[in-house]
Amino acid sequence: MTSSVALLNDLFVKTRTNRRRRKGGTPFRFRHPHWSRSQCSDVRTAGSGSLYSNVIMAALGVIVDSLVAFWRKPAARQNIHWIFLLLALVGSVAKELELVPQTYFSHSRNAVNVYLVKLSWGWTLLLLTPFVVLCNSSFSRSAYFLGRRLLSLAVATAVWYVCVGAFFYIEDVTGSCFETVARDAVKEEFASKAVCRRAGFHWHGYDISGHCFILTYSTLFIVEEMAPMALVKDASHSALPRTVLNLLYVALNLIVVLWLWMFVCTCVYFHDLSHKLIGTVCGLLAWYLTYRVWYLKSVSPGLPPQRHPKEQKQHA
Repeated sequence: MTSSVALLNDLFVKTRTNRRRRKGGTPFRFRHPHWSRSQCSDVRTAGSGSLYSNVIMAALGVIVDSLVAFWRKPAARQNIHWIFLLLALVGSVAKELELVPQTYFSHSRNAVNVYLVKLSWGWTLLLLTPFVVLCNSSFSRSAYFLGRRLLSLAVATAVWYVCVGAFFYIEDVTGSCFETVARDAVKEEFASKAVCRRAGFHWHGYDISGHCFILTYSTLFIVEEMAPMALVKDASHSALPRTVLNLLYVALNLIVVLWLWMFVCTCVYFHDLSHKLIGTVCGLLAWYLTYRVWYLKSVSPGLPPQRHPKEQKQHA
């Protein structure tokens, strides 16, 4: 982080120095004796663009260094799963006591829920897949190694698909179709939630919170797969891959923050306590059984790299 801050500071110092080369503080302009005025203008514009680009890249580096430093703290990665259980309990109590006022996020049709949370697994894979490829290629570019790392994404997708499907099945087999929300008349001819709702009626069953599951599991999954960034942030990359990797890393951290916020909103505005607890516990179990049990064994996709790229090559 110190190097990025120093670079950013150096760029600002150079900028101020160049702007005060001439007496009176007017910007210094260099003009080659054989260049036209328009050519000189093009050079100054290109130089200015390069400077601003360097400033932006240095600022991005500072942000990445700060995020890496945060996730290096043992309390951050080791306790994040407990945060979900705590939020589920506290949020449910707040909902029952009506301690939280109605807001934009108390309506299920809010834009964040419709366009991000309901498509959360798609967003997770969209950002995490290129990140896993770029980040892990710093350790090894063998097809076998990268294939194993990508297999962890396939496993996570299978876990998500099975769990969500199970939640829908449980809601179907435990529910009934009613004419109104008050559940005053049963429509026995509709045997599933999908058919009931298409007919314009209301389905009531045991609705395990898919939101609590996916937000918990996706967050823990992302945090696990982002961990190698602490080892490769100083590795040699050309400018473009480095920039893309940094941008993906920042975007994944933003997704983690957003998922935590929407988890809080789910807990204080929606579902019963048991629905939220079961969904959350399922997300925690899915993460624990893969990254804390199965991935420790040789016959598995394995954990993300735990050593620096140079050490990884020595042990290859």
